[in-house]
Amino acid sequence: MSQKWTAADIPDQAGRRVIVTGANSGLGYETSLALAQKGAAVTMAVRDTGKGEQAAADIRARTPGADIEVRRLDLADLASIDEFAWLWREANPDGLDLLINNAGVMAIPKRSTANGFEMQFGTNHLGHFALTGRLLDALRPASRVVTVSSQAHRMGKMNFDDLMGDGKYRTWGAYGQSKLANLLFMRELAERLRAAGLPIMSVAAHPGYASTHLQAAGPEMTGQAWKAKVMSVANKVMAQSAAMGALPTLYAATNPGVTNGDYIGPDGFGEQRGHPKLVGMAPPARDAAAAARLWRVSEELTGVYYLDVPAASG
Repeated sequence: MSQKWTAADIPDQAGRRVIVTGANSGLGYETSLALAQKGAAVTMAVRDTGKGEQAAADIRARTPGADIEVRRLDLADLASIDEFAWLWREANPDGLDLLINNAGVMAIPKRSTANGFEMQFGTNHLGHFALTGRLLDALRPASRVVTVSSQAHRMGKMNFDDLMGDGKYRTWGAYGQSKLANLLFMRELAERLRAAGLPIMSVAAHPGYASTHLQAAGPEMTGQAWKAKVMSVANKVMAQSAAMGALPTLYAATNPGVTNGDYIGPDGFGEQRGHPKLVGMAPPARDAAAAARLWRVSEELTGVYYLDVPAASG
């Protein structure tokens, strides 16, 4: 694997239809931009369509002729997910080539989704689980599902007895659980696709420490302006750019050398920055029993059942 892979190495994406969640800023914006520059037809799935249209206009200005659209998607609302998937499929009967599950919230105060789920678990994992399920039979042969996780998965623990943090809620603990869930979902989906003989890949990526607004969102929600400012300064001093942080996702999404179940991250010290490479994951992320249990729980909570991809063991 090349140590210096960049966005310039993305293969031609002409004719490919792509959905990127959380596409109006940060990693999602940079991912959408890079794919549009390579000819993909990109749907920017965003909660705030005003911000989404502004981001799309920026991409069009940088990439004349870009095939890009904005559609509303609130991953914290199952009804919004259903509506988005239905409308997208109606408008795109030829199907989907690439789904990038990028959107997320990080270390925020205790909040609930429209369906009563803890916000981080509900948005980062359950929202993407439901979205992928609703779009599964739109995925074309040789398509990919890329789920964006984090190094924070290493501090995560699946608390199946209290997934929503009702007994005890810790901001970073909930975030770590949601990012661990991302990897368990990615691996279980990969196994189910393989067992079903479907020519679709499920892979994951993490950006390292990338400069985005994600870090400051939690402190801003609690009125801790000083902490938000510290995060902003840390981003400027320590983090790599959002464009660099998007490279592992782009590699996972487009590089022909990627295989089902791969996890891509930066190649620098501690995987904090650098160019894409295949990376490892913490042992809990490789727990097949936990992955299967999370899958069952996710189906029950969301009401989304993956009928075309039965359990690998069954």
